[in-house]
Amino acid sequence: MFSPEEPRLFAVPPGVDFPAAVVAGLRARLQGQPPEAMARVTLYLNTTRMRRRVVQLFGQQGAGFLPRIRLVTDLEPDIASPALPPAIPALRSKLQLTVLIGRLLDNLPDLAPRSALADLAESLSALMSEMQGEGVTPDRVAALDVSDHSEHWARTREFLTIIAPFFADDHQMDTEGRQRRLVLMLADLWSRTPPADPVIIAGSTGSRGTTALLMQAVARLPHGAIILPGYDFDMPEQVWQGLDDALTSEDHPQYRFRKLMALTGTAPADIRPWHDTAPPSAARNKVVSLALRPAPVTDQWLIEGPDLLDLTVAMEGTTLMEAASPRQEALSIALILRDAAERQVPAALISPDRVLTRQVAAALDRWGIRPDDSAGVPLNQSAPGRFLRHVVRLFGQKLTSDALLTMLKHPLTASSMDRGQHLLLSRDLELKLRREGPAFPTGPDLIAWAMVQRNAHALGWATALAGALDGLAEAGPVHLADHLARTRTLAERLSRGPAPEGTGRLWEEAAGEAALAFLTQLEAEAAHGGTLTPGEFRDLFEGLISGEEVRAPMIAHPGIMIWGTLEARVQGAELVILAGLNDGTWPALPPPDSWLNRKMRMDAGLLLPERRIGLSAHDFQQAIAATTVVLSRALRNAEAETVPSRWINRLTNLMAGLPDTNGPEALRQMRARGQLWLDRAAAMDRALPDPDAGLRPARRPSPCPPLTARPDALSLTRIEVLIRDPYAIYADKVLNLRPLDPIRQAPDARDRGTVVHEILECFARERPPQEDRDAAHARLMQITARVLDASVPWPAARALWAARMQRLASHFLTVDAAEGGETILVEGRGELVLQDLSFTLFGTPDRIDLLPGGKLHLIDYKTGSPPTEQAQKSFAKQLHLAALIAEDGGFKGLGPQQVAKITYVGLGSSGKVTEDEITEDKLAAVRDGLYHLIGSYTRLGQGYTSRRAVFTERFPGDYDHLARFGEWEMTDTPDPQPVGRGASHDA
Repeated sequence: MFSPEEPRLFAVPPGVDFPAAVVAGLRARLQGQPPEAMARVTLYLNTTRMRRRVVQLFGQQGAGFLPRIRLVTDLEPDIASPALPPAIPALRSKLQLTVLIGRLLDNLPDLAPRSALADLAESLSALMSEMQGEGVTPDRVAALDVSDHSEHWARTREFLTIIAPFFADDHQMDTEGRQRRLVLMLADLWSRTPPADPVIIAGSTGSRGTTALLMQAVARLPHGAIILPGYDFDMPEQVWQGLDDALTSEDHPQYRFRKLMALTGTAPADIRPWHDTAPPSAARNKVVSLALRPAPVTDQWLIEGPDLLDLTVAMEGTTLMEAASPRQEALSIALILRDAAERQVPAALISPDRVLTRQVAAALDRWGIRPDDSAGVPLNQSAPGRFLRHVVRLFGQKLTSDALLTMLKHPLTASSMDRGQHLLLSRDLELKLRREGPAFPTGPDLIAWAMVQRNAHALGWATALAGALDGLAEAGPVHLADHLARTRTLAERLSRGPAPEGTGRLWEEAAGEAALAFLTQLEAEAAHGGTLTPGEFRDLFEGLISGEEVRAPMIAHPGIMIWGTLEARVQGAELVILAGLNDGTWPALPPPDSWLNRKMRMDAGLLLPERRIGLSAHDFQQAIAATTVVLSRALRNAEAETVPSRWINRLTNLMAGLPDTNGPEALRQMRARGQLWLDRAAAMDRALPDPDAGLRPARRPSPCPPLTARPDALSLTRIEVLIRDPYAIYADKVLNLRPLDPIRQAPDARDRGTVVHEILECFARERPPQEDRDAAHARLMQITARVLDASVPWPAARALWAARMQRLASHFLTVDAAEGGETILVEGRGELVLQDLSFTLFGTPDRIDLLPGGKLHLIDYKTGSPPTEQAQKSFAKQLHLAALIAEDGGFKGLGPQQVAKITYVGLGSSGKVTEDEITEDKLAAVRDGLYHLIGSYTRLGQGYTSRRAVFTERFPGDYDHLARFGEWEMTDTPDPQPVGRGASHDA
């Protein structure tokens, strides 16, 4: 089958269907041989997917013998010696390392935060696996010279000595270590008794040390051969020679082949084509090969570039699509795939960006196209995975309203009861929590709420929920097995809801079965996990479940595929879309290494971080060689402008610099083909069929409800709203719409204002006679502590607001004693009836003092800045209107009394105080203004205009979304429109 005197390194160029070429080459070389000759061939492949494809290709060509098809990781059947001990599970290794690193952080707390425990265990596990696979012992790491490095690297080097037992004990070998032992044993066996039949390794690049050892052993066999995928036959000899230095060449797509040549003693001239199948576009392969030259030799662009063929021909099947956003990119890709499905052209989307591929799949769903996704769904994004993640977050902290509602709205919560009843109760509870709180609901709170509900199911539902959530905040550090036990118990209890037994639908279907298997496996290895706090367990659980995937059975479209970069190496499609081509995504940035820096890795003989970039570059070089290719990227993501992938940069820069071979014109054509799909995607987003019509923006609303529906009473503070934003009064008083508080209640300015007013109200009500300033200060701080403890459930807010009150106490007491008045009314309600208008004005000033001269002093506290004099003239008329009520005798128990002055006391950082002397002329003007304002809204044609006099774009309007502000400007003319029953445009 092979000539013994010649090197037996073969290759397939980029763009050729690799599995098909392997099968075709095997059949060609065994042409004329008896049928059983094929059965004597041992073919090692690198992935299970490639093995399935090769078997499928053999089957498509009729009955016949198959070669012995193995995986490079399945070597044990070829070794007759006693079996090695099984590899320890990767999960057990991670748990053991979690315990070791936890002890390290106890002794060196400045090395890393405890929250990084799970990530450090994951990275150390990967490092140990790499060390065993590359044959690097802890002794070699311990001998590294770190004198030129920072103290951090010296400490991590010393810590790595504790992993030595994992390398000394055969029963502590992981999968990589055991695989290396098997390769060494097999190589030794072959050196003594080489196989008489052909042995072939196909599809591997030899990027891992263990696989490279196996490839060396096969290359030395008299009938051994290696078939390399995606080999660049266009690269000159001198460029191959320049790939010897890993520091400068590790990120090149062909570097691994150069390294393999050095290990097997071959040269680029010794690599021969495995089969005569030609790539779809040899001219494009030459362009890409030149574009991807190593950085030190990119000057060859000027030398070899002019020798390229006409680039408009070479890049004829290539499209460059530069979308404005990831959403537009996903929709454009979906349109391309839909077009391919209609034309029955096999098409594949290749991208490492799983968010993008899920967006494309969602876009395809509108046409009923389900792509064959090789990666499945991450378990942590499935319904059971999310449910378990929510559950583990409940332990060790107070239950918040948003955490409770998140659990209640999950589809697996209370899945044993009627879903409609559960959602109804959850909605009613949410309204209660939003409007009234508490911020941290407890079991008794839920039961108390349920007891006043009319729904007959409420009490049983709330009782079961309260029992399940009881004691979560008290959960402390326990062993991993105990964490898992109470996680399973709580998850199953919440899933079954009020039902007396069962687990609901938590473990059903493919995702539920995968979640149960994951949890069961974790429970089986929990003995190695040690003691963890709830936070550490949460981080560990999140890290472990993020590595699991679910492949639910589905009927996928046979011609539309979504592949990861690994799957793309072994598959073939006529149309290939390379998406997410931005730096940081493809290629991804090398992950940070907490244990060894780049120089230490190289000295120890480990893989450099650039290896991942080099493998990604090789995947890119193979995929771009397909028959028809779309290169896609988004110009911006959700945060900022993106940087194009380095390969896109190289390709476009090369083409732009070759005008003699029509490079700029070819680049323009590539972009024009991409813009066609971007325009189609933009057209799909338009709601109207006429592309020039677009969406018709809303006009500035000014609804005119019937007079009987208009409010006949407003508070002092709502008068300001009526002046500034009448539409808010319409939405509140006519439509009866109230803004809900956020689900997650947090201390805000409104809460602080409420608390401060309560403190000052208590201070004024409880004032003893003849109190001196020191006693007043002490009493004020006692009241502050009492009110904060009773009304503020957030410890941080209590401490902060107590400190603020301490700072402003002196300022407040000075203002409090300035006029020498006697407080006669605190938060007392007053009313003023406008007889001719059938309207009532009401309000409760913070405080009314009786001055020594017998007149009143009205005081209002502002936790922010008090209104300026100009603001009081224009719209901030709260105290001026209160003065009207007082002089008309609207405050019960006071009778008509003259007002001397009003004062706004600022309790913010500036401590500003604004005052105004009250005169008869001022009150008369205020009265006239009030009658004019209220009277104008007794006319049917007067509308409630949105943002009438807000003066600033940043005015906080609760109803701006309802008014569709943003579609119109504040300079637009209002559009009065009759609304409500009996509304008429002729009114």
